Amino acid sequence: MKETVRPDELEQLLAGEKPPLLLDVRRRSDIESDPAMIPGAQWKDPEKVAVWGRDLGTYDVVIYCVRGGSVSRTVQEKLREMNISSQFIEGGIDAWKQAGKGMQKP
Repeated sequence: MKETVRPDELEQLLAGEKPPLLLDVRRRSDIESDPAMIPGAQWKDPEKVAVWGRDLGTYDVVIYCVRGGSVSRTVQEKLREMNISSQFIEGGIDAWKQAGKGMQKP
């Protein structure tokens, strides 16, 4: 599995027969300032990945932060240490928005 996924690739995965579990791992301050999410995403506190990561089971997981940088990479590393297959969105939620993809308001 590739380390990253582009917004157009993610859109296809989400529409597929077995969509990945989509997790918004933006920092609490980032999600409080802009709570809109990619449709179907669940917010998970990136600082508590060791706790919630244990409950993910065998899902394929796609995560995203604001720009697809250090937060996504850190969470992905922790998930992989738990043997959880994961990718993150290249460019984060910003790239998703710039690609004109839909957003879900809280």
